[in-house]
Formats: sequence, structure tokens, C-alpha cells
Amino acid sequence: MQLHSGGGRRTGWDAGPEVVTFAASHVTRSYPAERPGRRAWIRAAAIVAIVVTSGYLVWRVTSTLDGAALWLAVWLLVMELHALVSLALHTFDLWDLDAAPPAAPPAGPLGRLAQPRVAVLIPTYNEPREVLLPTVAAAVALRPGHETWVLDDGARPWVAELAAELGAHYRTRPDRDHAKAGNINAILPELEVELIAVFDADHIAHADFLTRTMPYFADRRVALVQTPQEFYNAESFEHVRTRRGRGFGEQQLFYRAVSAGRNRWGAAFWCGTNAVLRLAALREVGGVATDSLTEDIHTTIRMHRRGWRTVYHNEVLAVGLAAGNVQQYLGQRLRWGSGAMQVLRRENPAVVSGLRLTQRISYLSTLLGWFESWRTLGYLVLPVATVLSGGLPVAAAPEVFLPVFAAVFLGQRLALRLLAREHATVWHAVVFEVLRLPANLRATLALLRPRSRPFAVTAKGRGGQARDRMPVPRLLVGLAATQLVGFGWYAASVAGAGPVHYPVAWVAHGAAAWMVLNTAVLGIAIRRIRSPRYGVERRAAVRFPVRGQALFDDRPVGLQDVSLTGASVSAAAGAVTVGQRGTLSFTTGSGVPLCLPAVVRSVSPPSSGGAVQVGTEFDGVTDRAVAGLALALFRTDLSPDLIYRAVPARPAAADEPQQPHDAVA
Repeated sequence: MQLHSGGGRRTGWDAGPEVVTFAASHVTRSYPAERPGRRAWIRAAAIVAIVVTSGYLVWRVTSTLDGAALWLAVWLLVMELHALVSLALHTFDLWDLDAAPPAAPPAGPLGRLAQPRVAVLIPTYNEPREVLLPTVAAAVALRPGHETWVLDDGARPWVAELAAELGAHYRTRPDRDHAKAGNINAILPELEVELIAVFDADHIAHADFLTRTMPYFADRRVALVQTPQEFYNAESFEHVRTRRGRGFGEQQLFYRAVSAGRNRWGAAFWCGTNAVLRLAALREVGGVATDSLTEDIHTTIRMHRRGWRTVYHNEVLAVGLAAGNVQQYLGQRLRWGSGAMQVLRRENPAVVSGLRLTQRISYLSTLLGWFESWRTLGYLVLPVATVLSGGLPVAAAPEVFLPVFAAVFLGQRLALRLLAREHATVWHAVVFEVLRLPANLRATLALLRPRSRPFAVTAKGRGGQARDRMPVPRLLVGLAATQLVGFGWYAASVAGAGPVHYPVAWVAHGAAAWMVLNTAVLGIAIRRIRSPRYGVERRAAVRFPVRGQALFDDRPVGLQDVSLTGASVSAAAGAVTVGQRGTLSFTTGSGVPLCLPAVVRSVSPPSSGGAVQVGTEFDGVTDRAVAGLALALFRTDLSPDLIYRAVPARPAAADEPQQPHDAVA
């Protein structure tokens, strides 16, 4: 909104409330099919990189080990071999992103399930109101008619009240055995439906979620339809932005490319949320798996072993809350990695019966991917070991080795970049490989030292009043210090003041350059961890930029950003004061009027144009009003009035008319 001043002209402060426009979502919901020519080019580049790398490794074994320090040479060779295997698995996963079974049209037949009964399940434990409320509101408002269950392992009275007010069923249980998996399993015997949709407590569904996923179940052998996970807090710890302004999420490559590629191999698996499952299939395998922390992939393995089919629908139909700081980020990865090791021990897809070869490879690509952190650790430590010992990991002339190594390395980078389909950058991928080290190394060690690890819910929402910086994991501090010690040792040795003599100088110089690069990557990772931007979260809810005017009581104000707990507005100097109470009124883009009681918490000094920035906090707002605001903020395309209905005794049929509801106020 532009502010104007001057004699006789109407200013921004004279205008009344208008329809508010919420900022466009950063999420790309779906992508067009890949052009055949581009797909062929990507496949050719990947195959060439694999062939060239294979030839390079043969040359390394036959021509570069004689005269090298065997312990260093084998160390480097094993890491290079692992890189080749990783590239081959990556190529397998990303061979074809568009292979998905066709879905029946939304109005078409669904086999014998002409109008399948659906239950939407929301397991929750300790999530705050501002996280849980929009999830429940969007779930209840989904089309077609269904029943919504809030499964509260926290047994919180306010959650029961919230569910009743928004039109959802509420259920708790006397124990919390097996965490989320046990929570879902506890309600399965009570459900009289064909399909269940599962959402984590922080994932808000789009209006089309059920209508876009249910048609796949016309195939009676389809047990699961999984959709991507995307995140609405695009400034989270997991998100980066390039100098050109393009944003990436650390999980984007997995959810928008790797998972879609698994349709070709019949190996799409449940990712815990944003999915629809056939209840009969879930019951056939004994419910959700409870003997690993990654109950989702474990359950899918059992479904595939029984011959059930799965589908990955590569369209964003829900958005969630990404990890806001390094503690949340590493906590998630530790849980996922530990669960992957439990699956490898208890139901290893390499050896269990009932899986096709392509499914085995696909599962192993996911589960063994956690060991890539050991290769990253090796690349960080090897150059230090080289300069400290003076040993040779490679015995070859520099004019031969360096060009060959460079060609192979660049070929691998090009292939990986093309396979990623612009869902990740090489540089940011390297930084996050380092950031994941503390969690991934600890998780993979669980394969050798199996012990029970409790399910830990990732904290969401406000973490404190002060935005304290996050501590840096000791492993990263130690690795950074190791690089500096190694470089100091190298400098002293080159100057003749150190105890080590380098018989082949170019190897030592190359190792030193390698340490400089390692130090830069570690420095960027540590800087990201320590940034106040990724410290303890003070805000109770994510803010969304908006454009439009509103009224604070009878005073026109300009909306700038809105969250579920408050709003930032611009106002004329002197129009409002700290502590003042009033009602913030505006109309959403869908034409729904909102009237939100608020109190002024802060007022900035006036700008040169006479405007002040005002921070307000909603106070005494009804859950219904917040639900209406949530559906607009998260751009669900759901009408807020759909959620104000009593809990039905049975799920409404798809063509059952909605009853009139109270106005949002």
C-alpha cells in the first residue's frame, strides 16, 4: 500500500477496509512432464559419468597405488568407490520422474468404492494451539464429506475443546506406547471407512487433497498414495536462497524428484504425513509398524511384501512447518537415521521375501544413503592426515593425475546437477552434508550398537522469549579446529620448521588447498548455525506478508504482515498507542469478513512520511475466527464457513449439501 500526503488529496489513512491480498505462495504445486530430449540428455550424462568414473577407478587401482602410503591410498580409493555407487543409485532413483499410474477422473468410478468413506487422522502430542489449529481447520473443511479425528497423546483439555468447536472428533488413550504409530493403531479398530488420510499436526491440507488422491484407489491393489512435503516457513533453517533470488529447501530434491522417480520402480513409500492409505491394506500388515522409529517406510515395506501397490502423486497438496534451527534439524535427522538402521536390522529389504529387485534397490538407496556422511567425514579428515604424516594417497605425476581427476570430478558434478532437475545446487548440498554430520554419524552407529531410542517429537512454535543463538555441535567445532591445525602444520613443514618432509610437494600443496576448501565449508555451516535468524524461536506463529487496508476500530491502517497470533500494520502517527485495545477488521480474498480483537504491543517512531509501524497481538479471538484466518493465510482455497458444523454421527456423503453456518466473527 502506498501512502500519500498533500493538501486536499485522499490519503491512505482516509481509506476504509478493502479486500486483503495475501502474498503469492512460494510453492510450485506441480511440474510439467519432462521433455523427452531433456530426459535423454540427462540419462546420457549420468551414464557417461558412471562409465568414466569406473574407468578412472580401474586406472587408480592399477597405476596409482605403487609407491603410495597404503593406508591413505585405500582410504581415498574406498571413498571414490562409494561415490561411484552413490552416483549409480542416484541415477537409478532419478531415471524417470513422470512414470505414474493414471488416476481415474475425480468424477469417475472408483471400482466398488463409488463413494469411499474417508477418515482424516491428525496424531498430536505437544504441539501448541497456533500450530495445531490450522491443521484441524483445514482437515475438517476438506471435500468430499469425511470424518476428522484429532488423536491427542497429550490428553489436553483445550485440544478436545478445539476439536469440538471446529467439527472434529477427539480421541486420547491411557498410554503413549509406540508414539505416533501406536496412536494411529489405537483407533484403527474403531474406524468404519475404506481410506484414511494422515497429517502431522503441523501440516495444512489444500482443498484438493482428497479429490486429487482418492481416484488412484480405483485400482483395488493400491494401498498408498503419498504426496510431497512442502513448508510454508520458507525462511527456516532448511531453506536457502541463491544470489539470483531462487529459493531451495533442503528436502526439495527428495520430495519433488527422488520420490517421484520411485513410481517407475513400484517403490514409492509412505513419508508419515500428507498421504492416503487403504485401511484394508494397513490391517493386513498388522497396522502401522511399531518396531522402528521410521514407521512409515517400515510399514510400506510390509505392504510391498504382500503385493500391494503404492503411488507417489507429485503435486503439493499440503504445507507444513520446517525445522527452524539446528537442534530441530539434527533431532529430526537423528530420529530418521536411527529408524533407518532399525529397518536394516529387523526387515532388511535386501534379504526379506516378497520384494522385486527394483524395490530392493530403491529401498537400499534410501536406507544406505545415511552412510554418505562417513564419506563426507573422510573427505574432511584425509587431507589433514596427509599433511600430518607426509604420506602419499596417490602415486602419479601431477600432469597426469590432476587433469584426469578434474575431468572425472566435473563429470560427476554435472551428472548430479542434471539429475537433480534444478531442485538443489551443488554448493548448498555440500554445506548441508556437513550440517547433517553429527546426526547421521550417530544414527548409523546404531547399526553396530543397537539400542532402543525413544520417539522424540520435533518441537514446533515458540521456544522462548529471547532469540538466543544455537550452540555449534562439538563435532563441527573439532573438525574446524583440525583443519586449522593441519594447515599450521603444513605451513611449518614447508618452511622447514616442522618435523615432516614432503617427498612429493604437489600432493602436500593439493592437500593444503583441500583443507582451505574444507575450512570454508565448515565456516559457512557454523555461521549458519550461529546466526540469530536461526536461534530460539520467539514468534508463536509464522508471519505472512499481506497487501491491503483494514480498520483498527474506526481508524484506517495498512496491513503489512499477519500471523495467527497478531499483525503488523502501518498507521498515521498518533493514531494508536501502546496498550490500546481494539478490533482489527478486514475482508479476506475469498470475501470472508474477519473481526479480530487485538491489543497494541509496540509503536515505532514516525517515519519521514508520518507513518508508524504498529505491532498488534490478537487477544480473546475465538477459534472460529482464527480458523478462518488460517485458511486464508495458508491459501488452502477452502472456505472458512465449511468448518463450523457439529461433529457428524457419520461421515457426510460426497454429494450431501452443506448446512448453513454461523458467520465468522
